[in-house]
Amino acid sequence: MKRAVFAALTLVAAGTAASAQDSDLDRIPSAAFQNAPPESAPAAPAHGKYFLENDFAWSFEHGALAVPYPEPIPSRWSDRLSFDGVDQWALSGNLTASYSDRFILSEADGVEFPSQSVRNDLREAYLTWEPVTQTYVEVGRINLRNGVALGFNPTDFFRDRTAVSQASLDPSALREDRLGAAMVRIQTIWDGGSLSVVYAPKLEAPSPLFTGSGFTPDFDHTNAADRVMLSANFEFADLSPQLLVYNASGHTKFGLDLSYPIGQSIIAYGEWSGGRAPDMVVDAIQFGERTGMLPPAAPIYLPTDPGRKFQNDLAVGASWTSAAKFTVNLEYHFHEAGFSKQDWRDWFAVGAGGSQEASELWFLRGYASDQQIPMSQQQIFLRIDAPETIARHLDVSGFVLADPYDGSMLTQLAAFYDLSDSWSAGGYVSANLGGKRSEWGSLPGAGSVIFEVQRFF
Repeated sequence: MKRAVFAALTLVAAGTAASAQDSDLDRIPSAAFQNAPPESAPAAPAHGKYFLENDFAWSFEHGALAVPYPEPIPSRWSDRLSFDGVDQWALSGNLTASYSDRFILSEADGVEFPSQSVRNDLREAYLTWEPVTQTYVEVGRINLRNGVALGFNPTDFFRDRTAVSQASLDPSALREDRLGAAMVRIQTIWDGGSLSVVYAPKLEAPSPLFTGSGFTPDFDHTNAADRVMLSANFEFADLSPQLLVYNASGHTKFGLDLSYPIGQSIIAYGEWSGGRAPDMVVDAIQFGERTGMLPPAAPIYLPTDPGRKFQNDLAVGASWTSAAKFTVNLEYHFHEAGFSKQDWRDWFAVGAGGSQEASELWFLRGYASDQQIPMSQQQIFLRIDAPETIARHLDVSGFVLADPYDGSMLTQLAAFYDLSDSWSAGGYVSANLGGKRSEWGSLPGAGSVIFEVQRFF
């Protein structure tokens, strides 16, 4: 099982892709989205969205690694055919049903059939009831998203363990297309604000990293703890603040989202969350012991503080949009529980000591990927979105996620062309750039190329 875990980690963290996802750039948050209230009343679409998608991926590897990576070597190529559907139905005047799902058939070298090549990702399935005007009760699996940034969302408290296989590595795409959690949400909206309460119960014990059956709902990922969240959104002058209080298994975090327009084309935004928590190393080791991936009282090879202390997460940035819809986002991210420059030095030094140490060190990086949190304390994010800027029907986007400690980066370029109302074709090119003893350059995967075709119905 450990081999499967490590192979999955490489596919996720290194930019390789054993399978792919919906690549529609209209699902990526824009400057207009960031300026909108974080919560709004549910609205039924004019019709559902259904499409077939085929993706072929070829991955490239780095040479000798500074910290040996456990076998086996991840797949060099993969091909995936999927059927994707998102829809909403009005069952009565005040009751609607929402559904989001993807069925996948995939093949790759080293992938077992059918246990690893046939799966179904039920992303959302819930009912929305409006008992009184502007008050809503929602029950079911819901992909609850919070936050105004694009590269990292400190207040996106329901993001952990929700990732599904994707082609795009863009954090915005990862947030839009993921597993929801089973929950009850009550929300009321008034002129200038909204208030909501969410309860997501524990349904199963947590499972090891990157595990899951092809047709189970994976509640051992999304509902492995009792969680409650309160949030309030207000319109105050040109600000759009949102306050959040989140509790998981008795541990509380607080959050704040803000956005502010500067002129006609610039929006400044930021989000913060904080609460008492252990360092990421301690948190990962405890998770490994709870799920049986690590032995009881597993040694901690990296110097760290074993206690809990107040940890801060922060994302601040701005977006600029031209008259031609060309958008640039620049952000700074701070994740206090992540690795400092000294932590990275220790990671490489300890990793050269032996296979047992290296195995645990790669487990730490797998845990960060599974939780969808930055590995480093600091990072810089730049995203460019150019829909139909270069040519009509051609959407181009790209991003860079850089580690300021060592200058390494993850980068991706995406381009898609609408051949007709029913057909779209394009792809992604991604790369992990940096030296052997850097965050991104130390990963086994050097990058990947993915070709994608979609047929809409």
